[in-house]
Amino acid sequence: MSITTFGPATGELTLHTGVAGKAARTGHSLTIGFTDWSATVDVDAPSQVRVRVVVDSLQVISGEGGLTPMSAPERGVARGNAVKSLKADEFAEITFVSTGVAVDGDGYRIDGTLTIAGRSREHRVVVAPSGSGADRRVAGETTVRQTDFGIKQFSTMMGALKVADEVTVRLDLSVPE
Repeated sequence: MSITTFGPATGELTLHTGVAGKAARTGHSLTIGFTDWSATVDVDAPSQVRVRVVVDSLQVISGEGGLTPMSAPERGVARGNAVKSLKADEFAEITFVSTGVAVDGDGYRIDGTLTIAGRSREHRVVVAPSGSGADRRVAGETTVRQTDFGIKQFSTMMGALKVADEVTVRLDLSVPE
């Protein structure tokens, strides 16, 4: 068994939002990163996976689209809205704990319990290893529907512009030899 802990020093965990509503073209699709997160896994024979994300470590990396480029103050406002939507003052962490891991083609299907804003739901993540030696990596992606966790998407202009309900979470890790 080779338990390895991953975090910001070994990879990226990002969240990607879209925009919805009648005024969607005026909003920015966000790329959000986290500066405090960890994932523990047996990299030789994945059977148990645990991911922990500190919500308050959320940072808006970029905003694409919109009528004008996203400014630093707008990123700060977006960060504040996201932290508030995720109820960080009451629920400081997002967690994922595996209940089963199975080989899925060239990768792994990880079933588990995802907890966001105090609500837990069964969730599936698919990851795929690539490379070898010093270039060994693991990447994965999953879609999360905010309303499944009682999260009200941020909206403005009386609901004409809002964050899309489905967000994409991406993971890209460098695996030590």
